[in-house]
Amino acid sequence: MALIKSISGIRGTIGGQAGEGLTPVDVVKFSAAFGAWVLQNTDKKTIVVGRDARLSGDMVNKLVCATLQGLGIDVIDVGLSTTPTVEMEVPEQQAGGGIILTASHNPKQWNALKLLNHKGEFISDAEGKLVLEIAEKEAFEFAQVNELGKYTQAEDALQKHIKAILDLPLVDVEAIKAKNFSVAVDAVNSSGGFAVPMLLEALGVNKIEKLYCEPDGNFAHNPEPLPENLREISKVIEKGKFDLGIVVDPDVDRLALVNEDGSMFGEEYTLVAVADYILKNQVGNTVSNLSSTRALRDVTEKAGGSYFAAAVGEVNVVNMMKEQNAIIGGEGNGGIIYPELHYGRDALAGIALFLTHLAKSGMSMTRLRASYPNYYISKNKIELTPEVNVDEVLRQMQERYAKQPINTIDGVKIEFDKEWVHLRKSNTEPIIRIYAESDSNATAEHLANKIIADIKEIISNKA
Repeated sequence: MALIKSISGIRGTIGGQAGEGLTPVDVVKFSAAFGAWVLQNTDKKTIVVGRDARLSGDMVNKLVCATLQGLGIDVIDVGLSTTPTVEMEVPEQQAGGGIILTASHNPKQWNALKLLNHKGEFISDAEGKLVLEIAEKEAFEFAQVNELGKYTQAEDALQKHIKAILDLPLVDVEAIKAKNFSVAVDAVNSSGGFAVPMLLEALGVNKIEKLYCEPDGNFAHNPEPLPENLREISKVIEKGKFDLGIVVDPDVDRLALVNEDGSMFGEEYTLVAVADYILKNQVGNTVSNLSSTRALRDVTEKAGGSYFAAAVGEVNVVNMMKEQNAIIGGEGNGGIIYPELHYGRDALAGIALFLTHLAKSGMSMTRLRASYPNYYISKNKIELTPEVNVDEVLRQMQERYAKQPINTIDGVKIEFDKEWVHLRKSNTEPIIRIYAESDSNATAEHLANKIIADIKEIISNKA
């Protein structure tokens, strides 16, 4: 059993003893703490709630909604939905906050409470700590019987979200319709199973092959949209006549694309391609996190804009985007943030913008992918014994490579011309993650192994 409290919200495995997993007791406690925080920090008494299709979703939803009502808060339940839909619905309803019930790409035994402020954006680390403090002290008081909150359902939230996407100036429905795209969709039996086809049909895409689009929460494969988990859609596209494949995670904030020959477009390149399209129409700045591909920087600078790197975590990327007035940003895991719509990762917006780009480019998926700088990222980790001082190891690595450009806003990122390596410590276990990027897979692996050897040498010298 596991219960993790972090900048990403409250997440855990279902079942077990209270305090050791995401049990009903824990759901009530953290829902009450967040509700109390909203009441303390806003003059609004409404919270929007939505969920993905995972098996525990209905149970957790009922607990959350009832707890908030018990605090005297009105609940607007958008039901089975997507993370970006809930994010947009919070300001639409002029609510004091939102709760999304999803463990994103985690397996089906996990669920989570992701917490939004009144803007529909993830609460900050400092705000999250206040919520945890309220939970720890159980510093919340429930309402008297005549002051209980009301419960209403918002059944048109997804339709409003899709309409807002269609209304974006850079989404060209006619261009997409004219291409008569044939698309395969893998939605891992969650909310994307109805949300993605609904969007595609609104964009004029009528040839849709659905794989795992029954939103029953029985994930047919590991729900993280990585190449090793997408073998089935790859085979379907390879054998059929499709222009592309679209894959989303359970809460539809990450987008992965498959080429017409069944090969992977690359989740790192989802953002690169969409940013390229945006930058072709508007010069501006871009942001991604420190562990994302350099290709975004190359595309941005070629278009006359400036690229900025943020610490890992959506809230950090959003903050940097606001600081630098970025017109497009996101994360290399297929997360696209388009401020013209809202400040949140949105796979549906990404699909509409990408299909417009593909239609107007006149290229196939493979040709479009080949038009971008080619980089490879090697992702590794070192598991350490608890007595190792990870901060000291990172400090010594920084000293060892002091002659290279170094960024320390999130671990240590060392640049070597167009190559880089990023070292980050885990917040929950004694692990250092090592990501390295180069223009060849072999070179990226070699760079990662060199850094791993350096770290092991530092540790052995301390022993």
